[in-house]
Amino acid sequence: MGKYSIFDQAKKEGRSILTEFESKKLLKQMGIPVVETRLAKNLKEVVSISHRIGFPVVLKITSPDVVHKTDSGGVKLDLKNASDVKKGYKDIVNSVRKKYPRAHIHGVSVQKMVRPGTEVIIGTSKDPQFGPIIMFGVGGIFVEVLKDVSFRVIPLTRKDAQEMIREIKGFPLLQGYRGKEPANIPALVGMILRISQVITKNPQIREMELNPIFAYKDKALAVDARIILE
Repeated sequence: MGKYSIFDQAKKEGRSILTEFESKKLLKQMGIPVVETRLAKNLKEVVSISHRIGFPVVLKITSPDVVHKTDSGGVKLDLKNASDVKKGYKDIVNSVRKKYPRAHIHGVSVQKMVRPGTEVIIGTSKDPQFGPIIMFGVGGIFVEVLKDVSFRVIPLTRKDAQEMIREIKGFPLLQGYRGKEPANIPALVGMILRISQVITKNPQIREMELNPIFAYKDKALAVDARIILE
């Protein structure tokens, strides 16, 4: 499935919100590092994909009709073996069917349970006055609470991207606060610039949010993503 067929598929189904699986697939095709994620359509596939990716794994519901995956019981973390995965798959499907009886379920995505890093967010949106803008900040579950973010207008230069990162109050976290692993700043700069290019080349993308991105000392990796089309 090429990037345009993902856009076309959504358009054909009359929806503007891509699933997390579609969003990550698109980002990977566009050269943005994302955690390896595969789609399982049934119980047999979920077990074989889990073995291929390697335990522990994370399972998430893939449905355009389920926005809050965690609240609907659609996420299972740190599954360590095949029996965990079987139970997790059944629990997810049953829980989502109960909460969203009319939901169109594409399947369940299987991704590697990666080690935690410093959590950051990169997002884009379209401002009526300035056009496409990009945001960088402290990510994870505290985004709404801390609102520690910086903004620039797209397209931006390498210097803009470097300044964006240094502007946030949480910058010391990225430098290895209290002995924590420092983040690879050039990898984050590269990701910001790549996303800026993607938005410039794909005006049909209205909003994009990568949260969390795990920042490690050697790389940065998007763990969750959401794309909304015009």
